[in-house]
Amino acid sequence: MSTVEGHAGKLIFGKLGDKDIMAMEGRFHFYEGYNMKEVTFPIRVMYELGIQTLFVSNASGGMNPEFKIGDMMIITDHINFFPEHPLNGRNFPTGPRFPDMHEAYDHQLVAMADSIAKEKGIRVMHGVYVGVQGPTFETPAEYRMYRKLGGDAVGMSTVPEVIVARHCGIKVFGVSVITDLGGFDVPVEVSHEEVQEAANAAQPRMTEIMREMIKRS
Repeated sequence: MSTVEGHAGKLIFGKLGDKDIMAMEGRFHFYEGYNMKEVTFPIRVMYELGIQTLFVSNASGGMNPEFKIGDMMIITDHINFFPEHPLNGRNFPTGPRFPDMHEAYDHQLVAMADSIAKEKGIRVMHGVYVGVQGPTFETPAEYRMYRKLGGDAVGMSTVPEVIVARHCGIKVFGVSVITDLGGFDVPVEVSHEEVQEAANAAQPRMTEIMREMIKRS
């Protein structure tokens, strides 16, 4: 079970219109002490149940100067800084030994989300997500380093699940909610409670986009 506040650790099954939906209320994190096989096990279960598209979201720290707290960043790519790779070891027969990752986040789904956001007047940004181990929040120097390497937001999840989903042939759409900012001239302290508040405030807008995407898929 998930040990992080705000992650209920529930698996939910239902329908949205005529679409069968499987949802995780919370996730397993590497920093909780789980290994990568355990972190990504739910994706393996989704594959066996016939899931074809994965929608993933996270709370992240923004280092793009154009971002504001509460922004939604549609993930266009990621940089993997986790110390362990989820595909280490024996290769699962769900995909090749060396899977291609040139389109980790599906371009058609990104375009659909952009169109829906424009229709509904919802502000969305685009960017590269940097996945790190945690559980500490980043230092100002780390924020600046990740920014120089091409990152727009940084967080402690998502990348392992996306890698395994792509290995399974599952299409992925990802959103980061910018819950704090770092790497700028004036350091800003951040707490888990503030992160939760910012994520909860953005949730209705993110849900509106994803719900409409599922209907149109």
